[in-house]
Amino acid sequence: MQGTGASREGWVQVISAYAGWLMDGYTTIAYALAAVTLSSLFFPSRIGFFGLIATFGGLASEEVARPVGAVILGNFLGDRVGRKSMLTLTILGFSLFSAAKGLLPTYSTAGFLAPPLLLYILLFAEGLFAGAEYGGGTALSMESVPARIRGPVGAFVQSGYGTGFFIVSFVYAALSTHYGQAGFTAMGWRILFFTTAVPGLLTLAIRAAARESGVFSDMKERQEIEKEPVSALFTRGWAPPLAFSLVLTSGLLFINAATFTFYPSLLSILHPGISGSLVGTYSAYINLVSLFGVWLGGLIALMVPGRRVAMLVYGLTFTVTVYPPTAFFAFHGTPSLDLAMFSVQAFFEAMVFSTLPAFLSETFSKKYRATGVGVRLQRGWCDGRVRDIHSSLHLRPGEEPFHGLDYVAADSGRGHAGRDCPVQGDLEEGGRRGCDHVVTVP
Repeated sequence: MQGTGASREGWVQVISAYAGWLMDGYTTIAYALAAVTLSSLFFPSRIGFFGLIATFGGLASEEVARPVGAVILGNFLGDRVGRKSMLTLTILGFSLFSAAKGLLPTYSTAGFLAPPLLLYILLFAEGLFAGAEYGGGTALSMESVPARIRGPVGAFVQSGYGTGFFIVSFVYAALSTHYGQAGFTAMGWRILFFTTAVPGLLTLAIRAAARESGVFSDMKERQEIEKEPVSALFTRGWAPPLAFSLVLTSGLLFINAATFTFYPSLLSILHPGISGSLVGTYSAYINLVSLFGVWLGGLIALMVPGRRVAMLVYGLTFTVTVYPPTAFFAFHGTPSLDLAMFSVQAFFEAMVFSTLPAFLSETFSKKYRATGVGVRLQRGWCDGRVRDIHSSLHLRPGEEPFHGLDYVAADSGRGHAGRDCPVQGDLEEGGRRGCDHVVTVP
């Protein structure tokens, strides 16, 4: 560990951030995997396919809450009390509300309004705590490692989401095999949601052993804590880089929501005879491939001059080499062909995400970094998810379920030159290889 330039304490902080993102991937994809089942339990059969659309609409409720949570918790805790303190609270709330979905009544027992209303309330509460996870975790981890390795370390943190996806896919497959279709509809989906407490508790234990970031501790000792971080963010930090990061994350997360989140439902709808166990196994394989993509992207970023340049290169590669064959071959063949095409797509898509933690952490001043990173990521996620409620209208068999996957390339190519550099003094080292210059933020 010392050979990388990061201390043992620094790696504990990195792993604690990684574990939080793993929790996010686990809980989000658990919902996606169970969506087809939930739509038949929470909504009357007479509304047909619109029950599935309403089920995915629950994700919109959560995503609307995420930027709200990022602002509130980032402003009052992450950038004023400490990154670790905020992350301890967020993982507790995240775990509680995620597991609570397993206690929900169904349409047959509580009528039409209660199940979806309670579901949306729980998802909104879950989103408030989940929204602050990324900003706090990214700030904590990126402030704890040297600038030269932030690319691959950030990719590792980013891969936590994919790891959670990978694990929960196998959990879903195991539960589907154990209970069968009827048993999973009766009880298996509840057990699936109860298991979300496990990564939450493990993350809490890791964070108990983590320390506050040195950057925040020094800022606190020097009495440099911003009294109103969110106010500073929207006055001093609201500039072209902030707007660019919003456009970038919106494009990235639109693609992510239209692909990864819908893969399980797509497999079930396009291939009605496929078992739940095979859907889970295929989803796990797809995401395993994506993990190699994000890790490779982080390593390649060491040789690319600038985070934004790396994302542009990855985005263009994804658009040119992946989207055309996927649009042509996928959705029209066998489950194994869809597995192959989705896996290739997932690999290159994950590469685009690999440098996102390093890029966002270096965009914002340490005085409002937890708030700024959280708002940008979660606002982009919210935009992407809400747009994809429209995409769910195209989930019917025989129709292409999502379009416009070249959106990210256009987004990552926009922006303002020169802002792809760390803020002076914010991340302990005032620069990194590939930076054109260092920007001072008041």
